[in-house]
Amino acid sequence: MSSEPGVPGRDGSVPLCVPEIHGNEWAYIKECLDTNWVSSAGSFVDRFEAVLAEFVGAKFAIATVNGTAALHVALLVAGVEPDDEVLVPALTFIAPVNAVRYAGAWPVFMDAEPRYWQMDPEKVAVFLETECRTEHGVLVNKTTGRRVRAVLPVHILGHPCDMDPIVDTARRYGLRIVEDATESLGSRYRETMVGRSGDIACFSFNGNKLITTGGGGMIVTDDPEWAQRTRYLTTQAKDDPMEYVHNEIGFNYRLSNILAAMGLAQMEQIDQFITSKQETARRYQEGLSDLDQVTLMPTQPGAAPTYWLYTILLNEGITLAQRQEVLSELADQGIDARPLWHPINTLPPYADCQAFQIEHAPSLYRRALSLPSSVGLGHDDLDRVVSAVRKSVIKQSFAK
Repeated sequence: MSSEPGVPGRDGSVPLCVPEIHGNEWAYIKECLDTNWVSSAGSFVDRFEAVLAEFVGAKFAIATVNGTAALHVALLVAGVEPDDEVLVPALTFIAPVNAVRYAGAWPVFMDAEPRYWQMDPEKVAVFLETECRTEHGVLVNKTTGRRVRAVLPVHILGHPCDMDPIVDTARRYGLRIVEDATESLGSRYRETMVGRSGDIACFSFNGNKLITTGGGGMIVTDDPEWAQRTRYLTTQAKDDPMEYVHNEIGFNYRLSNILAAMGLAQMEQIDQFITSKQETARRYQEGLSDLDQVTLMPTQPGAAPTYWLYTILLNEGITLAQRQEVLSELADQGIDARPLWHPINTLPPYADCQAFQIEHAPSLYRRALSLPSSVGLGHDDLDRVVSAVRKSVIKQSFAK
């Protein structure tokens, strides 16, 4: 894929979300190769951690091999143990839910709220108040008998969750808050950077994220003991600097110096990347705002989204088949759009897990389309997407 700004895919298509690589990536990676610092030790790991921590406003940042590994370790550091329960959104990528199972714990699915599509704070509060009880100082799910240990909000699509009520509720019940801030790196919630409201937060730097290391992740926290334990667990729980002494099970979750070098170069451009995403959102809003068949991506008052993937909702009555037809028509015109995730509670691995009052997530899944949102999209590409979307959704409304 070309890294030149404004250039579409090699086949002439407009891709969904591809990396933007035109900074110091080549130079920094070459330095790693020239000096033989290619593995998990090296100055770029330390520099990447320091720059990310400063950008987010955290005291500590620990790099990991990917975002899922970050979530796994963050849950362990937060005190999640086997057979505990963690409240998770039903509408999310599957990685945070899988990480709960990696820790031996169980997800309890919360609905998305219909206005901004994030984890519903009100239903979190209602669930904890009506479906749980306190036994000997421990919050227990009445249905399963398991301890409820943590809440895992996922800030999807570049928009923050409404964290104040989630934090207030979690604190009231003594629950830990592990944030998956991956898709909303750089977003702000009431002047606070996403990833700073809870106890510990995680990021992924997969190839389609705001910044990329190809693959990689990061854990941030202000707690020095949690930071030390995170670094310990991600480096095989090695207890002696020379001898191979391991007093507990650790993980080989370290990020390589080569990938950290790429991440540092990407962080040097992050303000430009965010500006580009916000400009893309503005152009989509201008180009689609007059369509009655489309609900534009909302912004909560007090939020400053990065619009990682600009997403629209089609009309309320649309069926999955009709939505798929819109996707197919866009694909025929070289426009790479995608649906949201299936509500995780409906997937076979999690169909038996508890799901609390899931009302809005299925509708959002059925209606949503994420549009091309690469940092390097040019104005001609955006106009092409707008034209294709308008043509397809208008055709679909007449077909009804």
